[in-house]
Amino acid sequence: MNSNRSSGPIRIGLVAEEPIRLAGLASIFDQPAGPNRAQLLPVTGSTSELLEARDLHYMVVDLHGSHSRLKTLDHIRRLRPDIRLIVIGPEEDEELVFSAIIGGGRAYLDLSAPPAMVRKAIEVVTEGSIWAPRRLLSKLIDRLLKTSASKRDLPTAKLTARERQVLELIMKARSNREIAKALGIEERTVRAHLGRLMHKAGVDNRIKLSMAAPDLFMLPSGKTAHADSRKRPSI
Repeated sequence: MNSNRSSGPIRIGLVAEEPIRLAGLASIFDQPAGPNRAQLLPVTGSTSELLEARDLHYMVVDLHGSHSRLKTLDHIRRLRPDIRLIVIGPEEDEELVFSAIIGGGRAYLDLSAPPAMVRKAIEVVTEGSIWAPRRLLSKLIDRLLKTSASKRDLPTAKLTARERQVLELIMKARSNREIAKALGIEERTVRAHLGRLMHKAGVDNRIKLSMAAPDLFMLPSGKTAHADSRKRPSI
């Protein structure tokens, strides 16, 4: 179903650390919309400003020059899980590709993608579909299949009551600081619990931990956090 046909203008947030990359993204919107397509309007500003715009539901995130790519995507996912992302990043970084899709990405393009291809990806996403080069999709499917198979082979791990509380909040994409405040513990204690949880799950980052948790720890993804977190709301 093409959601952008015969509709009003669609605002697209643009995020890029380098001004020249941002200008290049903005130039993509100079060309008029095609037949029966909605007009696409670029919106620039700081990441925080864009995330506060409640009428913004699409965002192009250019990760060229970014030294904290996964952190950037996790930040957007945590604050605005409803935003559909068009991510531009290095194709050889399979972990980033996988995390981008899992974290809400609806398109992933290589940093060398030409403007016409970026424009096409944006149009496809605003029509309600997913866009990525076939080779990337193939890698993603292979990765998902391997992850699923490895989960089936792992025995159910045991958690302490506190580890389970920490894990539930990690799966809600809370930061270490937010978890510490919600549970009334120190951040260093949260980091210690996180380290033990990753060791038990056999993973090396919190994104992989969130993906493995439901099967490995028999933890429903929609389970609510412990009552302490309701008494001490995160900031």
